[in-house]
Amino acid sequence: MSFEQAIHLTEILLAISLIQQSLEHLNSASDERRLFIPQILFSILLLVGISTKWVLLVLLFISFLILYRFQGPYNGGCDRMTLLILCCLNFIYFCSNHVFQEMAFIYLALQAIMSYFIAGLVKIINPDWRSGQALKDIFHFSAYPMSEEMRSIKDKSNWHLALSWFIIAAELLFPCIFINQIFLCIFLIIAFSFHVANTVIFGFNRFLWIWLAAYPSVIWLFARVHH
Repeated sequence: MSFEQAIHLTEILLAISLIQQSLEHLNSASDERRLFIPQILFSILLLVGISTKWVLLVLLFISFLILYRFQGPYNGGCDRMTLLILCCLNFIYFCSNHVFQEMAFIYLALQAIMSYFIAGLVKIINPDWRSGQALKDIFHFSAYPMSEEMRSIKDKSNWHLALSWFIIAAELLFPCIFINQIFLCIFLIIAFSFHVANTVIFGFNRFLWIWLAAYPSVIWLFARVHH
């Protein structure tokens, strides 16, 4: 995947993510709609590739307004990743130096990789995650919409323990993607499946598209390293 192809794919996935995020606010208060309706419109322009450079700048400005409206990243890691991708893409378009452009994209890729690794590091030092209790509590006490069949899994302690360690191992070993193409494919599929599972089970639909938008930078960096 070339640098230009990776950038273009990132823009498409980012646009889809922003549209999906914004649609959730169409029934909100009027001050929210004034922010998210323009975000939808400019995301559509980004999706079809019209005036990409200036559209990205406007979307970054809207993101700052949203941060001000909610007094910070109200959706946590999703908002931070959105802002990170927007900042990196804007830097790439407004910086004429190709080396610095690549450095910005490398930074995005490394941040995506480290997001998994740090998540695994946090879990492995937590005794509740090592014992499977944390995952059991998530299924038992989660306030997110979940079927009774899924909540019944809370009684299967061995299942919780095995899944907990699988998640921890996958996150900690995520940097192994640089070993070869097989490892790259395996860990990206595992990570994507993890986000899909969180979307289906807990309704964490925002994380799916925005983390997927960071994958082209990871794939490009892998090719750059092995080249």
